[in-house]
Amino acid sequence: MDDLKIPNHVGIIVDGNGRWAVNKGKSRSMGHKAGASQIDKIIDYAFDKGVNYLSLFVFSTENFKRSEDEVNYLMKLIKIKFEKDFKKLKKDKVRVLVSGRREPLSEEVLKVIDEAVEDTKEFTGKVLNICLNYGGISEIVDASKKICNEVMEGKISLDDITENNWHRYLYNDLPQIDLLIRTSGEQRISNFMLFNLAYAELYFPKTLFPDFDEDEFDKALLVYNKRDRRFGGYNNENKNS
Repeated sequence: MDDLKIPNHVGIIVDGNGRWAVNKGKSRSMGHKAGASQIDKIIDYAFDKGVNYLSLFVFSTENFKRSEDEVNYLMKLIKIKFEKDFKKLKKDKVRVLVSGRREPLSEEVLKVIDEAVEDTKEFTGKVLNICLNYGGISEIVDASKKICNEVMEGKISLDDITENNWHRYLYNDLPQIDLLIRTSGEQRISNFMLFNLAYAELYFPKTLFPDFDEDEFDKALLVYNKRDRRFGGYNNENKNS
């Protein structure tokens, strides 16, 4: 494992918490609790392996359609996780970013995430991007509105917008995702970081997220290293592909 190429930016769609709980005869809330505990381990392990950017899809805009009890529990869990784990992230000099719309998140949730973002904004190196109340289409729409406003205000012209700078208008200016992992076996990207996934390698393990441990992360790295990343071109060793 020591000679593996490590992806610069890994995205994880955290999926399967509810099914994990149902399979064990537990409530869906207990599945989310187990998944939250596993997130801590994956964050530490990914950064220890040399990943520089880690984006976690923990709650989508569509997740508000779930039952009120489940949504309330998830919001409470997110608040607790930020309050409890922020000190360690700060100690480890991890910059915390949050991607997503602020509405209709509660003031309590906004307060804890804003504090984490503000208190780590000077850190460089390791970046943890939490996608909360996030949707890829919403992000592109919101970015387009920012661009339109700047054009109308005369700050930029249409010719100033290029493929090389459009990403600056997204929720956060992040590099392209190299490896996307979606746990639980579902083979969809489900509206996750659509712009940043342009050339990502996709990996869909059947493992439910509460069981996605360090060994499972290593398996993902092994799969990533077997991929031939050509970005629309070709590998000099295999020009006929």
